[in-house]
Amino acid sequence: MTDTDSLPTAALIEAALVEEGAKKSGLVWLTVGAAPPRPVWHVWLDGSSWLVSGRREDGAEQYVAGLADAAEVIVDVRSKDKGGRLPGWTAEVAVVPPGDPRYEGAVLALHAARLNAPDGEGQPARWARECDLVRLTPTGAAGALPTDAGRTVPVGSPAVTRGASPLNLSIGRRRRRGH
Repeated sequence: MTDTDSLPTAALIEAALVEEGAKKSGLVWLTVGAAPPRPVWHVWLDGSSWLVSGRREDGAEQYVAGLADAAEVIVDVRSKDKGGRLPGWTAEVAVVPPGDPRYEGAVLALHAARLNAPDGEGQPARWARECDLVRLTPTGAAGALPTDAGRTVPVGSPAVTRGASPLNLSIGRRRRRGH
C-alpha cells in the first residue's frame, strides 16, 4: 500500500471529524482576517455550518465584523464530551440570500435551534430583513491541533477588582440560644 492509496481514507476520516465536531457543538469560534476568534452559534446542515449574522453591531443578533465580505474563515470547534479543542478547519464563506433554494431549510433549522428568540415566530422574517444567512463550507482537511493553550491577553477594561473585605469581628464563638 502506498501513501496515495491511503489518502482518500485519511481525507474521509478528517471530513468525518469536522462534521461530527460541528454537529455536536452548537457553538464554534470564527477567526475572520486578523481579528481575534469570536464565538458564534450555528447549526450543521448538508455538510456546512450555517449561522445568522446581524448587519449591525447593535442589532438583536450576533454580529461578526467582516464575515459577509470574507472569502474564507478559520473555524475552531470544541469537543462536546470533554470541552477540549478539536482541530480547526478553513471554511469558504457564502452569504445565502432569501429566495435561494437552500435558504428556507437553513432558516428553519436555525430557528428551531435558536434559544430565547426575542420575537418568537416572527424571527425568520426579521432575519430576512436585518441579517445575513451565512454558509461556511469546509474547504479541505482539518488543521492541526494548536500547540499553545489558546489563551490571549484580556481586553482592557475600566473595571477593577474590589479591595479586601473588611474584618468581620463576629467570627468566632457564637452564643447558643437559650443561654
